[in-house]
Amino acid sequence: MLIESSKIASHNDDLLKSHKNKLVFTASEIAESESIIKKLIDFQIAIPSWALGTGGTRFGRFPGGGEPRSLEEKIEDVGLLHALNNASGAISLHIPWDIPTDHNAIKALSAQHGLKFDAVNSNTFQNQADQEYSYKFGSLQNVNKAIRKQAVDHNIEVIKQGIELGSESLTVWLADGSCFPGQLNFRKAYQNTLESLEEIYAALPSNWKLFLEYKCAEPNFYSTTVADWGQSYSYVKKLGDKAKTLVDLGHHLPNANIEQIVSLLLMEDKLGGFHFNDSKYGDDDLTAGALKPYQLFLIFNELVEGMDARGMNHAKDLGWMIDASHNVKDPMEDLLQSVEAIMVAYAQALSVDRKALEIAQEENDVVKAQEILQNAFRTDVRALVAEARLRSGAALNPVGLYRDLAVRNGLISERGFKTVATGL
Repeated sequence: MLIESSKIASHNDDLLKSHKNKLVFTASEIAESESIIKKLIDFQIAIPSWALGTGGTRFGRFPGGGEPRSLEEKIEDVGLLHALNNASGAISLHIPWDIPTDHNAIKALSAQHGLKFDAVNSNTFQNQADQEYSYKFGSLQNVNKAIRKQAVDHNIEVIKQGIELGSESLTVWLADGSCFPGQLNFRKAYQNTLESLEEIYAALPSNWKLFLEYKCAEPNFYSTTVADWGQSYSYVKKLGDKAKTLVDLGHHLPNANIEQIVSLLLMEDKLGGFHFNDSKYGDDDLTAGALKPYQLFLIFNELVEGMDARGMNHAKDLGWMIDASHNVKDPMEDLLQSVEAIMVAYAQALSVDRKALEIAQEENDVVKAQEILQNAFRTDVRALVAEARLRSGAALNPVGLYRDLAVRNGLISERGFKTVATGL
């Protein structure tokens, strides 16, 4: 299903007068509005292939119909999102859920939709039908060397798939750990994992990066072999310059100061990228910015400051991706909302008066520093985000146009009501 540019233009014409009025007001409030709009136009957030179908919980899954039945249809769905917001110009594949049968055809299809391939993701947290050994007691950490080799070989195969597609990074997330005291030797589990990661790292092309994701709990609840940013940092520091830590916003213990973690990893040149989502109780994988928008802004505040201090390209030097589950929403609408929230937080962070904040910090003026940050957060920057879309030929109101065009009904007509997305 394609969205005609004429329909986007007609949608924008109906909203243009109101939008321009909002933009004039916003520009009067934010001195660097034009610079912010240009940065927003360049900023892209990758969509994971597994997020295009209805997600679920351990207790149930409630598909909504019209889900993508193949990798080709997943690419088409990301193309729809990108047409609507011009900020979703990359897709991240999970292997073996999304193995192309014809790499050239898949690359051609993605190019047709203006998409690139972001990080490829390995999967050793599930048993696949054709694998010889089980990952019940871990993969890269497993006491059985044959199981570790199976997991290493899978990651190397994922790298090969990524090379064919033009990807330049591998994301490794491990479910490895233990549920009960005494189940494993922590030191040996670390050593086995490091040895396995070293084999995977050695298989990386020179221009690739390895992102090592951490998680404090689940599916193991006593220990996790890569439990937090410190443990991930310990591994990637030993692996080499191409290894970085990946931050998933839901993978922390309650009340962790994620913005400080981000700042320190960035300072050490070990921050690889993000999996954006939001949470209330654990790894809830809810829409980005739905519950903690101020935290999301504070994270971007540290990112902007840290990237500028290192002379980094905001759009290209870190990996930006959504990782959310959608059990009660239309996943396409949810993804549009997440991208919007991320863009808003980024724009807010770009609007912070850096010089004034630095002076306040140097003078220990706590009140002034708080006022500067909260003023940026409370300023409505949505007109800047919408203007970036308008200049890119996308929709002023992506969710509104998605609903006006009844996209989900169209997908159901094409694919059926009882389809289930691959990999889920």
